[in-house]
Amino acid sequence: MLWNSHAQQAIYEVARQAPYVAPRSFAMVHGAIYDAVNAISGTPYEPYLAAPRAHRGDSLDAAVAAAAYRVLLSLFPAQSAALDQMYADALAPIRDGRSKTGGIRVGSDAAAAMVAARAGDGAFADKSWNPSTVPWQWRPTPPTLGSDGAWVGDMRPFVIPRADLFRTAGPPALTSAAWARDLREIKDLGGVTSTLRTADQTSAAIWWHDRRLTEWEIKRQVAERQHLSTPAAARFFAIAEIANADALIACFNEKKHWNFWRPVTAVQETSDPAWTPLLVTPPFPEHTSGHTCSTSAIMYTMHSFFGRDTIPFSAYSADSGTTRHFPSFSAALDEVVEARIWGGVHFRSSDEQGVRIGTGVAGYVLAHEFRRR
Repeated sequence: MLWNSHAQQAIYEVARQAPYVAPRSFAMVHGAIYDAVNAISGTPYEPYLAAPRAHRGDSLDAAVAAAAYRVLLSLFPAQSAALDQMYADALAPIRDGRSKTGGIRVGSDAAAAMVAARAGDGAFADKSWNPSTVPWQWRPTPPTLGSDGAWVGDMRPFVIPRADLFRTAGPPALTSAAWARDLREIKDLGGVTSTLRTADQTSAAIWWHDRRLTEWEIKRQVAERQHLSTPAAARFFAIAEIANADALIACFNEKKHWNFWRPVTAVQETSDPAWTPLLVTPPFPEHTSGHTCSTSAIMYTMHSFFGRDTIPFSAYSADSGTTRHFPSFSAALDEVVEARIWGGVHFRSSDEQGVRIGTGVAGYVLAHEFRRR
């Protein structure tokens, strides 16, 4: 869990990788940690890439540190000074000797395998979206008029065989009752000046927009409170991060396929030119919701890994200035579906189909990788 926090510092707090970019980096870090720890533990579970040569007495702590450090250094060489210090601090309490040296070697080997496996995977490729002025098609949205992340949906997945494996039925037809419902709902509840959205719903929309929560803090909190051992924690984080990365790849493949307009465009062009969403609209097409794809993959993983839904958790957001409490993983997932509507950035159909993608991807990852041997 320490190196998940260190990874957050390097990937998000310093490098400022966007929420649709960072999952690749986290998946690489935790996939390498898992393979190293699993190897030292006698390979009780199937390796993700391979099991480096290891001995039972090799230091798990040294292996975790070396695997995470080597992957992060390969991703962020400009952060070498800070990463070197994190690594030195992690190794300092471990007694010098064969155990420490062995752990470092296993972790380094696992990191090298991960870095090699992700070379040429399509990350940061020169790709673009397809903006259009045609009704229902996506175009850049105010206030940023940005366009970013088009390469994500074409990146090689970590586990699922192809990015379009969980293709949805797409947005509702503009002549349908479902579309009329979605448009009316977002207009009424998602606008910055909405009088129908409650204060708690406004707070929830802002809380869920804070990616530090579902991406990292909640997973660390649950893992710590469930008293996971180092091997169990390594497996848990690897499943969650890799499922999350593949869910975002599938989601962005959907976005490119459907190229659907955002609520701000739809409302302004159909009924209210002055309408503005509560939250700033992300710089890519709407369908499906990346946040519900991601959150559903994580919640499904936690439900499956711990064998029950009713594990309570909470988290504080500096963005909203509030702490939200949940009695279960499903309760949190239910709320994020609503929160993206309250924030004015996603239609209900997109949120609900995003949940199907995330749970489908997580289910596939659990069925095909990280299984007990």
